[in-house]
Amino acid sequence: MVDMHLYAAFLVAAFALCVTPGPDMMFIVAVGGRGGPAAGVMAAFGVACAMLVHAVAAALGLSALFTTLPTLYHVLRWAGAAYLLYLAVKAFRDRSVPGEEDSPGAGAGLRRAFWQGAITNLLNPKVILFNVAFLPQFVDPDLGHVPGQFMVLGVTIVVMGFAVDGTIGLLSGKLSALLRRSRRVARGLNVFSGTVFTALAVRLSTEG
Repeated sequence: MVDMHLYAAFLVAAFALCVTPGPDMMFIVAVGGRGGPAAGVMAAFGVACAMLVHAVAAALGLSALFTTLPTLYHVLRWAGAAYLLYLAVKAFRDRSVPGEEDSPGAGAGLRRAFWQGAITNLLNPKVILFNVAFLPQFVDPDLGHVPGQFMVLGVTIVVMGFAVDGTIGLLSGKLSALLRRSRRVARGLNVFSGTVFTALAVRLSTEG
């Protein structure tokens, strides 16, 4: 279904992209820092699921709408920035006790981390445009099954991205678990997370 030479080149390019620090990775580090290892991994899983949605949209040709409808692009961009600011405010106001992620209500926290990762990625139009610009370079129309080729590439980068981001989320969570022994350090981690969310919101809103 895919040209193996193109696919080999795609693997190299995709790996380089996945290991390069970017907004998603910084977001996952921040979530892991606040919620612990499991929250970091769940945030990475949410991002991966959102990336799969983007891949399906690219395969169906829906992503191309954002290149022809600038208003849609900007609406999504501002919605994403507003959501990140909402998360920043929550982080700055958080006064939770260190270790709460291990409480009986931890399941709700993990679901929250998943949806935060998914929504943040889904509301980033730059991810959509990335799929429009990046994936077609490794698709060979002469082989046919163009949507299928898109899906193979999309699933590949999703799996690779989750492997990298999940590891980052796990490690950042483990480090935070060691640091969150005092309320002061826990508060510092929340401030760090809020700062990251704010920076990502500013970046998304200003890079139009």
